[in-house]
Amino acid sequence: MLKFSFLPKKDLTINDLRVAILNYIVAKEKNDGFIIGVSDIAINLDGKEQESLDILKKFAIKEDILIYQSEKIKTYQEFAYKLLKENKAFACFCNQEELSKEEKYNNRCLHLSNKEIEQFKSKNKKFRIRIKAPKNPLIINDNLLGNIEFQENEIDSFVILDENGNPTYNFASAIDDMSMAIDTIITDKTQLNNSIKQKYIQNELGYSNSIEYIHLPLIENSNNYSIKRLLKEGFLPDAIINYLLTVSYKEEKEIFYLPDAIKWFDINKVDTSSILFDIDRLKELNRNHLQIMDSKKLSSIFGFADKEIGELLKLYLNNVSTINELEQIIKNIFEPKDCNKSKNIKILSQIIQKAPMIKSFQEFKIYLEQKSNLKDKDLEEPLKYLLTGENQGLELEKIYPLIKSYILEVARCH
Repeated sequence: MLKFSFLPKKDLTINDLRVAILNYIVAKEKNDGFIIGVSDIAINLDGKEQESLDILKKFAIKEDILIYQSEKIKTYQEFAYKLLKENKAFACFCNQEELSKEEKYNNRCLHLSNKEIEQFKSKNKKFRIRIKAPKNPLIINDNLLGNIEFQENEIDSFVILDENGNPTYNFASAIDDMSMAIDTIITDKTQLNNSIKQKYIQNELGYSNSIEYIHLPLIENSNNYSIKRLLKEGFLPDAIINYLLTVSYKEEKEIFYLPDAIKWFDINKVDTSSILFDIDRLKELNRNHLQIMDSKKLSSIFGFADKEIGELLKLYLNNVSTINELEQIIKNIFEPKDCNKSKNIKILSQIIQKAPMIKSFQEFKIYLEQKSNLKDKDLEEPLKYLLTGENQGLELEKIYPLIKSYILEVARCH
């Protein structure tokens, strides 16, 4: 089993999504289950988690099991008290103000006598439960990074249950991985300290199942681009997946989709070198995905069901790269034009509104010349504005065949 967990109080980042995608791919390659965990302990959701779940669905990442940690509080507490009973954890009565003055917890409550503990409890003093610090070095064997050793003095007696009885992130995650029999953990390098703590918790609970660890390098300089923002700016999920897998992989791959990647992706071939987020490369991939998209499907994004409108939009992809930019082009073409800009625009609009359907652009141009007595620039410049909403741009010979069915709507004044 593989699992992706997220904090519902923050937007999914580029690194979050990459971790989710890789966990999903490996789960499918192994024909194994895929779990999504919502880390919602002590958090007022207000539907915030649904936004992230909906985003994952847009990327075709669908869980087999969905868990909310807030629904498992009692289970976490039982495991914490098990460690307490076995003398592998202890009650800490220090208040937060005392702790905030220390760089590292000094184990002051580790050796409290039973009498002192009872005195604290009689005064209803709140306490945390801390797992005792390890006595020996801890080692994680990472499939990409090799053996990573943590000295015992690098890991203190950390909290596993807070003063309100809520488990900490590491404790809840460790219990989840045990209970769901997670056998592969794919996350990023910033989680190494969390991974070793979770492994230590499992060891202390007597869990002996083998877990493979894979810690990915971060995609740097991506903090300004949440997945929500990228989607809002008009990037396709397919292009984002393509980008995230391309920059993560040692072997060069062209344009592909998630089902393709499941067939060839090898988690052991992930590039461990540093990666800088490249918005220009993402734009290039987005443009390529738009270019190969079925033309009728492309038009449907903008409320059409017309192959020719899709072909029209593709004419512009040499200059633009996102759905938002294409949407502005569609607006420019189909919104009523300002015919007060020049009398020639108004004249041509009136002629077109009464004209018969004309198949070719050359015939259309000749018809307008005859009816308006306009030629050369006096005809071409207002006609370009009338048909595209712009004074410059693509050749009308290419555009006209694709919009002639809509010519009355396109060439109208407001």
